[in-house]
Amino acid sequence: MRSAPVDASVTRRSCLRPLLLLGLPLSFWEQAHAGGQLEEPLADAVRTALSSAIHNAAPPVPEFSSTMERMAYLRWLVTASYRLRKRKTELEVRKEFLQTVWYEAKRSGLDVSLVLGLIQVESGFRKFAVSPVGARGYMQVMPFWTRLIGDGDPGKLFHMQTNLRFGCVILRHYLDREKGDLYMALGRYNGSRGKPEYPNAVFASQKQWDIPVR
Repeated sequence: MRSAPVDASVTRRSCLRPLLLLGLPLSFWEQAHAGGQLEEPLADAVRTALSSAIHNAAPPVPEFSSTMERMAYLRWLVTASYRLRKRKTELEVRKEFLQTVWYEAKRSGLDVSLVLGLIQVESGFRKFAVSPVGARGYMQVMPFWTRLIGDGDPGKLFHMQTNLRFGCVILRHYLDREKGDLYMALGRYNGSRGKPEYPNAVFASQKQWDIPVR
């Protein structure tokens, strides 16, 4: 029974080690997981646009205009799946997750590597992650978004595609609000706008998922 605190500290050190390698302060571990989007008034036009994006249901099946594009995607999928294998050990689970990330990122006009980097920082690729402030799922979406642009059921944020769609649409919204400034948009996503720790962590993680495909 007394071994639990030791295991917990070992787990925490294993989480902190990548941050130390990136040169980030130890306090960032708490900052990243305690952050969350801040609820703010939305203009009717913005609310309508976001709601439409959420409710426009479509299966996460990528479509390609040429065989060359499809082959490039498949090469990306193989490489990304290999890199994710330690986080998600089942091949079909990895494939479904990566296919959905690709689809939702492209749908929102976001770089796939950026979305994967954000997920790595926010949840460590844990589907049922919950932060101390209540952010949920892969992309740590705050429950109030389900009231603003969804059906009000925060439990749905644990559904993979729902969480990834909300997260991508929200990040796109913040990017538009910041006039394309990704640094500021990421800070707004984390509730730490203007502070460097979170954007820098996401950019560092993004490099791990920057997979050139030809």
